Amino acid sequence: MDYQIVTELADLELVCAKAREADVVMLDTEFVRIRTYYPMLGLIQLYDGETLSLIDPVALDELTPFTELLKDTSVLKVLHACGEDLEVFANSFGCMPIPMVDTQVMAAFLGYGLSTGFAALVKEHLDIELDKSESRADWVARPLTQKQLEYAAADVYYLYPLYQKLYQQVSDKGWWQASQQESDLMMQKRGIIPNSDTAYADIKGAWQLNRKQLAVLKPLAAWRLKEALRRDLALNFVVKEQDLWTIARHSLVSPKSMEENGVDPRSIRRHKDKIASIVKLGKQLPEDEYPEKIERLMDYPGYKQAFKILKDEVKKASQQTGLATEFLASKKQLNQFLTWVWRRHRDPAKLPDVMQGWRLEVLGLQLDKVMK
Repeated sequence: MDYQIVTELADLELVCAKAREADVVMLDTEFVRIRTYYPMLGLIQLYDGETLSLIDPVALDELTPFTELLKDTSVLKVLHACGEDLEVFANSFGCMPIPMVDTQVMAAFLGYGLSTGFAALVKEHLDIELDKSESRADWVARPLTQKQLEYAAADVYYLYPLYQKLYQQVSDKGWWQASQQESDLMMQKRGIIPNSDTAYADIKGAWQLNRKQLAVLKPLAAWRLKEALRRDLALNFVVKEQDLWTIARHSLVSPKSMEENGVDPRSIRRHKDKIASIVKLGKQLPEDEYPEKIERLMDYPGYKQAFKILKDEVKKASQQTGLATEFLASKKQLNQFLTWVWRRHRDPAKLPDVMQGWRLEVLGLQLDKVMK
């Protein structure tokens, strides 16, 4: 397994130009995400079937040639379990790898569970044991060890023959186009920009609060998200989610009252004045401007019965197609469908996952039928 480490712009230009001549390239990234909002990019792995390059974004100030490769629509980019990788690309390069297909998705169309790991697939299809001990390494620290470099190179070196095998099987079963559609759907979801106006609805337990309390929680959650984005800090390192809920629940203003209610002392020390000003403004909001009470889908009359009917249809579709039930439609996707039916009155502009792409024929039309 030969590889080259790319730390100079001239080498990067050569590597990316060669990769853009290929029809398909393998891609992966190594990153660190502990305290930051966005993943911190540590290494990019690129393999075109001949040249395997480990691109060092810590050493390189200019990565435009790689960005141009990501945007080159004539080259298919293959990744595995690439949800967070897509966030890395969006944040570091301002774009996604287009077009793209995920081998974990391809495997799901062959009956594997949606979270089947790369090492397990390589073992089964290539009979090779991969060492995954470096997966939690610090990829931003330098120098990288020989073991780290070999681990990173293996991730794209063996992805190539794995992709070829999966492609053949997926194509034979008629799921290739669906694999591309599902990968595109993943890309769309990972590309959604966080919305500070609706951040409060994602706070755990927000549904328990009344409208007056939500009038306080909404600006608190918006401030926390903006602060996290500004400082590139994980949300709970700004203020813990539970603390935000507690402050809104009791309209806490003074540091003493926050402390008495169990709010993290560090958050009080750092943000007490800002939190107090937000709470005061929220309390002054006119009643007709309060957010609407959050209604949980599961509290709707007939929810349990409707959900069971939908689950039964998913099981039938699973038996017919051989696809895992969770892959066909997760609990979240079934709830998304019920929301579309009950709250959005089947708005064609806001189609749920099951009513578009490959799922429409396989499952969606039948779900829509039973709900009518």
